Amino acid sequence: MAEKGRREVVTDSGIVIEPVYRAKERPPEPDPGEYPFTRGIYPTMYRGRRWTMRQYAGFSSAEETNRRFRLLLERGQTGLSVAFDLPTQLGYDSDHPAARAEVGRVGVAISTLDDMRRLFDGIDLSSVTTSMTINAPASLLLLLYQIVAEEQGVDPAKLGGTIQNDILKEYAARGTYIFPPRPSMRLVTDTFAYCREHLPNWNTISISGYHIREAGATAVQEIAFTLANGIAYVQAALDAGLDLDDFAPRLSFFFAAHSTFFEEVAKFRAARRMWAKIMRERFGAKNPRSWMLRFHTQTGGCTLTAQQPLNNVVRVAFQALAAVLGGTQSLHTNGFDEALALPTEEAATLALRTQQIISEETGVADTADPLGGSYFVETLTDELEQRAWALIDEVEERGGAVAAIESGFIQDQIADSAYKWELAVASGERTVVGVNKYRVEEDVSVPIMRIDEESVQRQIKRVIAYRERQDRARVAAALDEVEAAARGTDNLLPPMKAALLAGATVGEICGRLREVWGEYRPA
Repeated sequence: MAEKGRREVVTDSGIVIEPVYRAKERPPEPDPGEYPFTRGIYPTMYRGRRWTMRQYAGFSSAEETNRRFRLLLERGQTGLSVAFDLPTQLGYDSDHPAARAEVGRVGVAISTLDDMRRLFDGIDLSSVTTSMTINAPASLLLLLYQIVAEEQGVDPAKLGGTIQNDILKEYAARGTYIFPPRPSMRLVTDTFAYCREHLPNWNTISISGYHIREAGATAVQEIAFTLANGIAYVQAALDAGLDLDDFAPRLSFFFAAHSTFFEEVAKFRAARRMWAKIMRERFGAKNPRSWMLRFHTQTGGCTLTAQQPLNNVVRVAFQALAAVLGGTQSLHTNGFDEALALPTEEAATLALRTQQIISEETGVADTADPLGGSYFVETLTDELEQRAWALIDEVEERGGAVAAIESGFIQDQIADSAYKWELAVASGERTVVGVNKYRVEEDVSVPIMRIDEESVQRQIKRVIAYRERQDRARVAAALDEVEAAARGTDNLLPPMKAALLAGATVGEICGRLREVWGEYRPA
């Protein structure tokens, strides 16, 4: 037994774990709510306010997704989170020839203002916050949301929510980009400026480490590449003439929670501390809210297995607990069936109940940063921070995140980590229960969510009918204004909003921008 205890144990990030950790000389961390916020951004954390329970949903038609939203709200969800289908994410209308096979498959199809009206029909947008996982056309979907809220009589200044709007991680890890990086960054900073004036309570970006981690990154890479992207967005906004303390308090982040429990808790603590230092010491932000890393967490989609899918219930529970102990502001828990299909009502409800049990029954929300002071967690926090700084320095030496993406450096780093992980699983060095250990022969009998083909066809026909009803001269004139703004330097969001009100579709506006900027093709 003694010999076995001496074997080397290494985290996914390559950090060697000691058999036992002891006290060492170190300055005490400031209390929660105090710079650099290692222990949390609020003094009492969840005793003052629970995290937002925001289950990600979207499929088939706007009506079907609306029904799922209503169900989750009735069952205690405290915020909405919209998944869009691939055509919408890529700026194609549902009737586009390249889009038809993917309409409504992995999210809801939104091509028109009417679609957005159906999506939020009967939901008071003044009483909920909404997160939208959309990137290349994020500004357009935000404008549609604003228009629907205004039609409800809601003051846009009071709207709360988040658009992901993080285009850099699309080039690095996910692939749902449209335009080249430089004009895409302009859309991001135009959105910052527009929201400062019209939607001051809206989170203008959710800088995403989640998709970086899903692509195969380690915890260290997730921290480093996410914060490097954050640095790039801040610098781009400053270069565009925006005032740091005007836009920085509305920046937010999005991380994954995986099953390496203590490393995940330490990851959130390290990222929070690092961002505070970046904003105060590097950029000179004066407003303490500009220093705070506020983040949403999603449990790890890539950790779910199709084999023995009920095991995913346990994985999700531990991952969600790590996010809470790490101080998340918002949380999505995956359905246990998501390695097989979109979650059923039963799976989505159980995922929500997982959060509610953690919140109401475990007591982990009773005190701020309950793992603070743990010899192990504090050491891991320091080690993750040190390694992440080294990687950020390497990105900076290559010209920053945009240049590092354009050269393929970040993509290669992630791909290398993903390959090493697959080798470790294949060799049995890393255990995945039910996949490479404790396997059983079984027939998976989990109910599967099926997309209603009739509703998909109805969506396509609706878009065609919407276009047939357009005042073509009015739409063409509005699209000309969008194109003129794209060729110049004016903020793009006001003419895009006018075009949507005139009856233009998401695909038509993105089509004009494609004509001006072209499409991105990786080297």
